[in-house]
Amino acid sequence: MRDLNFQLKTLCHRHKEGSYRTRHDRHTQLQLIATQLHDLGFRHLHASGLKQKHVQALVAHWQSTQISDGVIKNRMAVIRWWAQKADCSAAVAKDNSVYGIGRRQLVASYDKSIPLNQAKLDSIQDPYVRASLLLQHHFGLRREEAIKFQPRYADQGNHLRLKGSWTKGGKVRTIPIRTEQQREVLNQIKTIAGGGAMIPAHLNYVQQLRRYEYHTAHAGMSKCHGLRHGYAQRRYQELTGWLAPAAGGPKSAQLTSSQKQKDLEARLMISGELGHEREQITAVYLGR
Repeated sequence: MRDLNFQLKTLCHRHKEGSYRTRHDRHTQLQLIATQLHDLGFRHLHASGLKQKHVQALVAHWQSTQISDGVIKNRMAVIRWWAQKADCSAAVAKDNSVYGIGRRQLVASYDKSIPLNQAKLDSIQDPYVRASLLLQHHFGLRREEAIKFQPRYADQGNHLRLKGSWTKGGKVRTIPIRTEQQREVLNQIKTIAGGGAMIPAHLNYVQQLRRYEYHTAHAGMSKCHGLRHGYAQRRYQELTGWLAPAAGGPKSAQLTSSQKQKDLEARLMISGELGHEREQITAVYLGR
């Protein structure tokens, strides 16, 4: 292994902020970046030796290969993490516009929601994976949250409470239990999990994640994040009385003043239930 690859691997092991998925993705991206720097001619670079010229070379390379601005922004966030941990933050500009990186598309240009296909769900043999998919559909959970979910801890009668160790960014949050169908799902899941999570007792999280990926892929359910989009859109219609823009409902410009206020209140509530802090992020799920 090259020096830079090894040093960045060590940096990741030393600093373990975020969920397993976040740490895994960060490590994968840093290994790719280290390899690309080597291929770009920076052969003896050390982790603490990151400079502006290295960042500029990477961005120029990515832009020349037609990588989307969204992907580049994600990689820039990883580079800033590296620079901060290696005490060379000055090597990376704080504003992506310095590198000519465009703004990320934060408004859904098409409907990304997917329905929960009962036939595909029934074809999945692992009851824990089926339970996780039900949680994603009925409560808008992320995949990691739906795998780490412990129903006996989370079920508080009229709402769910999610531990920070399950969620992205370690944010504790609550989600209302509003329907009889949600209650039935929770009761069903409790019989599977007992006092534990959506992970069999003989497996750990990473092993169950691999089982989840295998079973959903074979069932033709590879884009399960769309279940979360579906939850957001159903919740929006419930709170406002009309369809979300991404689902064919009226655009923001078509709403009256009172409807715009209702739209804002609904988006703020949905943002909180999904584990976000900004109203703006709901445009990804709902459109604008």
